[in-house]
Amino acid sequence: MKMKQRLLAIVCALFAMQTMVWAQETSGYCGDPKVNGQKDVKWELSSDGVLTISGVGAMEDFGWSGPWERDQFTSVVVKEGITNIGTYAFRDCSGLTSITIPNSVTSIGTHAFMGCSGLTSITIPNSVTSIGRLAFSYCSGLTNIVLPNSLTSIEYLTFEGCSSLASITLPNSLTSIGDEAFWNCASLTSITLPNSVTSIGTRAFSGCSGLTSITIPNSVTSIGTRAFSGCSGLTSIVVDEGNPSYDSRGNCNAIIETTTNTLICRCKNTVIPNSVTSIGDYAFSGCSDLTSIPNSVTSIGDYAFSGCSNLTSIPNSVTSVGVGAFEDCSNLTSIPESLTSIGGRAFHGTKWYESQDYGLIYINRILYCYKKGDYGPGTIKIEEGTTSIGDYAFSGCAGLTSITLPNSLTSIGDDAFSGCYNLESITIPNSVTSIGEGAFYRCSGLTSITIGNSVTSIGGGAFDGCAGLTSITLPNSVTSIGDYAFRGCYNLESITIGNSLTSIGAVAFHGCSRLTSITLPNSVTSIGDYAFRGCYNLESITIGNSLTSIGDYAFYECAGLTSITLPNSLTSIGDEAFWNCASLTSITLPNSVTSIGDNAFTYCYGLTSITLPNSLTSIGAGAFLNCSGLTNITIPNSVTRILGSTFCDCN
Repeated sequence: MKMKQRLLAIVCALFAMQTMVWAQETSGYCGDPKVNGQKDVKWELSSDGVLTISGVGAMEDFGWSGPWERDQFTSVVVKEGITNIGTYAFRDCSGLTSITIPNSVTSIGTHAFMGCSGLTSITIPNSVTSIGRLAFSYCSGLTNIVLPNSLTSIEYLTFEGCSSLASITLPNSLTSIGDEAFWNCASLTSITLPNSVTSIGTRAFSGCSGLTSITIPNSVTSIGTRAFSGCSGLTSIVVDEGNPSYDSRGNCNAIIETTTNTLICRCKNTVIPNSVTSIGDYAFSGCSDLTSIPNSVTSIGDYAFSGCSNLTSIPNSVTSVGVGAFEDCSNLTSIPESLTSIGGRAFHGTKWYESQDYGLIYINRILYCYKKGDYGPGTIKIEEGTTSIGDYAFSGCAGLTSITLPNSLTSIGDDAFSGCYNLESITIPNSVTSIGEGAFYRCSGLTSITIGNSVTSIGGGAFDGCAGLTSITLPNSVTSIGDYAFRGCYNLESITIGNSLTSIGAVAFHGCSRLTSITLPNSVTSIGDYAFRGCYNLESITIGNSLTSIGDYAFYECAGLTSITLPNSLTSIGDEAFWNCASLTSITLPNSVTSIGDNAFTYCYGLTSITLPNSLTSIGAGAFLNCSGLTNITIPNSVTRILGSTFCDCN
């Protein structure tokens, strides 16, 4: 009996597999319904593995890949009349070896040919004016490509990971090369930048280890951080003499920002000129051959010399060093007394750091860090005269339970106490003017904090994840609350805000689910995206009369919100700003509001009436979708645009 059952199961499985083969589609429609009809563009797959796209108009933008089986064709022919190749259209079609693009195509969507490892070359016609992000990323078999004369920009990661790309011709129409555009194109040995290019993005050619020389034309006015990092074969860098922004003075084989005398990019043969006063971020990172820095240098950027294992000293001219500036410079034995500003972990992994005793390490009047031993610090008192606490100074000191800050202190660095989850309370003295980003990130045991009356800004993520905080008072001196500042403070029940605050950053109070009310002073002009998202118990909010904009998702799912008064200064309400504020029964929009974003009041089931002002010109798609309690609404004559589904299911 069991043998019969097994045989029956095998037969059923084989039948199912055969049914799947029979069910494979060989033709269909792929037009963009938002631009033209879906049936205006057709696809057809021949038995010999040729996929043909024909018709008139734009292809659909696909969510992951096209409707065709990705392993069933080796060639794609796009017929004249097609104007756009949709996003993700041929993603991961690894068997694709050739494609024909007609002169009617004007744009290639994002990810369109991503992962087409079988493509070795492609010709893009002059009709194409835009190529989307990651369009040819990881086309690892692509060896050469000619870009059209109509193209003005190469987007983010467009040719990322094209490891076989040996040559590419950039057109004279090109003005910008995006971030990481040619990241890890290891086979690229040379590239000519036309005199039309004005900007080169961050890490644009990072990891192009085969590149041996580069000439920066007169037209370039902006070069991003680490534009040529990891170009281990680069031996020559020349900046055209007429360039107004950059130079390579004295044949130094480097790129120097002329007005600031900052060296931002180097190669194997770089010599730092004596006229250079600043070294840019990552400029010499991993340069094991470097042994000295000239006395002209006064400031050093983030990770500028990290991993320079043969560097033994820093000149006394240096006053400022960035985050990780000399990290892992294993032979660095001393640091200068001239330093007045020090980034986090600037000297970790050096002989100097290893020689320091466990405990507090001071450099001049800066508390550089707490060097952890076998036991946690417990209680700490920072010595009087200390002016700043460095970035990451106590990061991860789980044993820290209390700390006393001196009246001389003026700043607390980024992530200074992040992860000190046993820290219970802290008093910030009146001398402190700034609290850095992530300063108390995930200090989950922190139950009380007193902020002095000189603090002007709360950095991004400063109290993110401080789940133990129940209340906080911000003094009148505070003018801005950074992004993510109090996100995840789940037990925060009340907050008092001083009368100087002008802006609330994105995600600032996201998930503060116990917050029931908040009063914003008249000085507040903007509420950022997601600022109060998920504050489920927020019942009321008082907004001052200077607010001009409410960001996207600002009060998303504030299900307990019953009333809100919007000031006459307000001009725009962002997308999904009040999504699922189910307890909101009525709202009056002032006569200053000109636009209501997409889905702004979707699922506000309790909303029975709303007054739309005469100033309103635009109502976004789905703005009042599923407001099932809404019985009447008057649309003023000023409205010129109502998008789809605006009042759908307003039963």
